[in-house]
Amino acid sequence: MKSIEWVDGKVRLIDQTKLPEELVYLEISDHLELCEAIKKLKVRGAPAIGIAGAFGVVLGLNKMNDKIFNINNYINKVIDDLRSTRPTARNLFWALDRMYKKICSLSGESMGKVKKESLKEALDIYMEDEEMSRKIGENGVELLKDECSILTHCNTGFLVTAGIGTALGIVYTAVEKGKKVRVYADETRPLLQGARLTAWELEMKGIDVTLICDNTAAFLMKKGMVDCVIVGADRIASNGDTANKVGTYNLAVLAEKHNIPFYVAAPHSTFDFSLKNGDEIPIEERNPEEVYMGFGKRRAPDNINVFNPAFDVTPNNLITAFVTEEKIFYPPYGNWGGLKNY
Repeated sequence: MKSIEWVDGKVRLIDQTKLPEELVYLEISDHLELCEAIKKLKVRGAPAIGIAGAFGVVLGLNKMNDKIFNINNYINKVIDDLRSTRPTARNLFWALDRMYKKICSLSGESMGKVKKESLKEALDIYMEDEEMSRKIGENGVELLKDECSILTHCNTGFLVTAGIGTALGIVYTAVEKGKKVRVYADETRPLLQGARLTAWELEMKGIDVTLICDNTAAFLMKKGMVDCVIVGADRIASNGDTANKVGTYNLAVLAEKHNIPFYVAAPHSTFDFSLKNGDEIPIEERNPEEVYMGFGKRRAPDNINVFNPAFDVTPNNLITAFVTEEKIFYPPYGNWGGLKNY
């Protein structure tokens, strides 16, 4: 089962807004339709958004005809449309920059070759992401005891990558290697990615999973029921400050208080070496309705003020280690030798 893939000239993806009630696939042939799917979280998760962005560029190119004389103006508009969808996930901008560089390198070539080579580049991004997930899983396994309980936040499995996932990829690999792993999944308010998506993924794959309210984590840690916390990331600054789903910072503070390791699993495409620290990471704020209309019914007074950031930033001093496809990085952070960056 693939969360996103290229099939017969279209982007085929699982509509994650329909889970867990329905498993619905969308087939998208227009880059603006794909932009809407990203904005509305039909496809989500930093690596998957990056893949969607790369495929979106190809969809835009496929719409080109003889009436479009200036490919640079046209493709810049397509890329700007995709860039405007969500501001925080680094993988999106990384993939779009890579696609733009590929197209620029084909200046003077026929439109047929530009389309063919651009599709190849997007498929390379897809396959590289699949391989990175596998390597993250293999590297992260060494951090886990043969029998352990893991707390995670949001969704970081096959729904957000071309492969097995980032944080959950470590879980899947550990189970394949015979380790006895139990997962506690935060519900992840306000959109319940942990309840709707992580619990669904893990249950479907036969993993021992227990769903908890977001405000239960401290109690679990106090009772000694958590061996480590593993989360994904949407953007990582040069110093290791990490943006991830809002609520991640809470867990990092709690983990430090209870002397529990806190790990971040992410590929090189999530690192943004142009940013010095987390203060420079743009944080997306989403529709207040996501908060006051919880579970499809109004849950707050009319005209109430709502603050709804999609992400928060965890300072590097609270992160025990980063698990990447290259290796595990430990403090002090800043020397990321071995990580590619385009």
